[in-house]
Amino acid sequence: MATQSPFSWLDDLVRNLPLAELPVPPWAVEESQRRLVLLLNHILMQEPQASSRLARQKGRIVQLQWGALSMKLMATPAGLLDLAPVQAKADLVLTVCEESPLGLVQVVLRGERPAVNIAGDVQLAAEVNWLVDHVRWDMEEDLARVLGDAPAHALAQVVQGAASALRQFLGPSAVADPVKAAT
Repeated sequence: MATQSPFSWLDDLVRNLPLAELPVPPWAVEESQRRLVLLLNHILMQEPQASSRLARQKGRIVQLQWGALSMKLMATPAGLLDLAPVQAKADLVLTVCEESPLGLVQVVLRGERPAVNIAGDVQLAAEVNWLVDHVRWDMEEDLARVLGDAPAHALAQVVQGAASALRQFLGPSAVADPVKAAT
């Protein structure tokens, strides 16, 4: 028996927001994407093997798609990422299947990967998969550079505790497992 999530009203609210009708200036979209590229490059630079693997894919373009949001990233010869020209043809298109923002957050908080449709170059997809599997952001180390070791560790513990509490609060999924419900 399927049960409805107590947060279904929130999901409905987010789905019915007229976000597509809000005019977002192109400069704001581009600047947001550039900031994301800077963050991704910062994370990639912490893993030398990731940069060397990405350098072998220089000039290749990956398009990330989620609903109306889209972004094209190009691998550079330095093993980092840059925004690809808008008119450039993507070698690989990754489309997130989960349409609901709340559903996507629940999947991520459970520590799972959201379902993704993959179209394009298989070898490039394998490299992207390797990056997703092996590259992690050590946020505590970055905070330690700014705040010091002890405050960074304390802040990281607070964030981990909050994330754990949020995971428990949101529950495992919006729909109960029929096998567990039957027992």
